[in-house]
Amino acid sequence: MSTPSLPSVPPPAFRAAGVLVAVEGAVALVAAVILLVRAMNGVEDQVANGYGTAGWFAVIGVAVGTAGVALILGQRWGRAIALVVQLLLLPVVWSLLTDSHQPLYGALLGAGALAILALLFSPPSSRWMAAQYVDADDETL
Repeated sequence: MSTPSLPSVPPPAFRAAGVLVAVEGAVALVAAVILLVRAMNGVEDQVANGYGTAGWFAVIGVAVGTAGVALILGQRWGRAIALVVQLLLLPVVWSLLTDSHQPLYGALLGAGALAILALLFSPPSSRWMAAQYVDADDETL
């Protein structure tokens, strides 16, 4: 029996999710720069340290952006990071929509997170991800 070959090119849905995840990473990096500039200009922040928050956004932005680029390039490992980030963003979306009274930001972030989840769990993306686990004796894919 021949071993089924793994599809090397990810489906368009997988790459589209990668583009959206990379945009999330870029937005986090922009937020880091804005927070850093605010901290350097002496803007008082009573809730959080501007430098620390900027550093946190920079680290997250690089990690999420790297995961997005990995998805675009068809690297399966980027999916785990992207999924965890989207799941962690859902409570943030809820908070923006309710307690924070920021429905526009909540709706935008929620639409992005749900779109990424839908793309990463779409049938073509799931089949492509599962293809690496196909047993040599199983030719159902």
